[in-house]
Amino acid sequence: MENTAQTVMEQVVKKQLDAYNSKDIDLFMTCWADDALYYEFPDTLLASGAAAIRERHLVRFQEPNLFGKLISRTVLHNKVVDFELVSRTFPDGPGYIDALCIYEVAGDKITKAWFVMGTPIRDTAT
Repeated sequence: MENTAQTVMEQVVKKQLDAYNSKDIDLFMTCWADDALYYEFPDTLLASGAAAIRERHLVRFQEPNLFGKLISRTVLHNKVVDFELVSRTFPDGPGYIDALCIYEVAGDKITKAWFVMGTPIRDTAT
């Protein structure tokens, strides 16, 4: 049987990914703590606080093919780790990138997140 706290953590990360995929910035932001920190792994701070995270994603949500396909999810203690294949529009055109997303959750909010990004692959089918 799943631990209730584990279920809540998994649900908030799922809600965040669903909002990301539907480009719903308001729903997306309900998943983040006001003082959340957003890093490129291991320690490059990309955004500090909800306002900065929102601004970063307003730009990203303009990409027409943006979509994070969940490959796997693991929950351990207060961390949720997603492996995703993310479709993006890069400066040289559409493509995809592997993303390892590590979320630290407290209650029903993401408080910290780290992202390990693969090498962008150009979509040659377009």
